Amino acid sequence: MAAHVSAVRALYKRILVLHRFLPLDLKALGDQYVKDEFRRHRGAGPGEAGRFMEEWTNYRNTLQTQILEARLGPARFGVDLTEDRLPDFQDQQIGQLYELLLEASKPNRQFDIQED
Repeated sequence: MAAHVSAVRALYKRILVLHRFLPLDLKALGDQYVKDEFRRHRGAGPGEAGRFMEEWTNYRNTLQTQILEARLGPARFGVDLTEDRLPDFQDQQIGQLYELLLEASKPNRQFDIQED
């Protein structure tokens, strides 16, 4: 159990570190989403926790690759979600993804973040 908690914490911290390399509005949106999701899954059972860790590890790996690639050329963050992946999600998760899509694609972004 202690090893699992340690692995979750390490993944959480690494994702937040990687978010530092995103544009400020995406960082703010991503940080809040990650915090909410990790908090929401604190009491997850072993099966759900395994799937959760697998998906967030994939996210970390993808983001890390995209950040490295952004140093060589134009930055493109994220991946397209194909229709064949939708059955993997619960209804609540589909709703969250839709809300995230709306927020991320607003022409006038909600976040007004100033760099100091």
